Amino acid sequence: MFTTLIVQPIFNLLVFIYAILPGHNFGLALIIFTIIIRILLWPILKKQLHQAKAMRKLQPEIKKVKAAAKGDRVKESQMLTELYKERGINPFATFPILIAQLIILLGLYSGLRRLTIHPDAIYTLAYPFMLHLPWMKELANHTQHFDNTLFGFVDLSRAALNKHGGIYWPAMVIVVASAVAQFYQSKQLMPTSKDQRSLRSILRGASDGKKVDQSEVNAAVGSTTRYFLPVMVFIFTVNIPSALSLYWLTGGIVAIIQQDRVLRSDEEEMEAIADEPTKNAATIPEAEIVAEPTKPAANKKKSSSKSKKASKKQSKKKRR
Repeated sequence: MFTTLIVQPIFNLLVFIYAILPGHNFGLALIIFTIIIRILLWPILKKQLHQAKAMRKLQPEIKKVKAAAKGDRVKESQMLTELYKERGINPFATFPILIAQLIILLGLYSGLRRLTIHPDAIYTLAYPFMLHLPWMKELANHTQHFDNTLFGFVDLSRAALNKHGGIYWPAMVIVVASAVAQFYQSKQLMPTSKDQRSLRSILRGASDGKKVDQSEVNAAVGSTTRYFLPVMVFIFTVNIPSALSLYWLTGGIVAIIQQDRVLRSDEEEMEAIADEPTKNAATIPEAEIVAEPTKPAANKKKSSSKSKKASKKQSKKKRR
């Protein structure tokens, strides 16, 4: 079922791009495939980025909630839940995009692994209509014409680190670049604060008997993931065919561009989505309704003189 529902559709899209691409370079086909996947995931990714933007803007209010809770974790959790609900923020909004990316990654890995071990998998996994494409017919008679390189410089079927400890440097460059791209991609989404302490300083303070704020610990742990994820990407991709590293690198570069576009522009759209639950004035609590700005001093004098004149007229009417 996994092969039918996940591996075959992903693999056939990649092979279709490879078959119709002039020059039939597998590396270029993989880059185009990755860009298409990122574009298809754009609606989900956009919502995730809106949530990340709203979370970054919400940091000052989260600090106020912590101060108001005074160490009461239950109260703090309730207040944060109400705050998220009021602003339309879902802390778990990142999971759909992560799950989708993981499924695509597993499907692509399975397809590429079969292709590198058994090149004839390009026919066994292909849909019947794909076999009628001109280049697929050419490969059926001349399998050696299959170009699994990146512009002839990098053999995408080889890993950066082989079983005997040798290093294939062209693939290693891609692996390192993909880890760096993952670092900047994670850094863009992490809400940061000027006075945010590191996890080491928090633990050092706890060892000295200082009270530990769990929310501050969570923020520090989240901040360390920007270093943890790139390391995991490196460990995961250094021993597998470099085609997957190329996919990760291309996806990371496209993600950085997409995130930069959303997080730095389209401010009105992001604020509209973040404030959507509070658009209806009837649902806003009276305590949150902001009073009109005070009028200038000159206007105050005019209004006070008018009120005095009105009161004098009323007193004359009463005497009459």
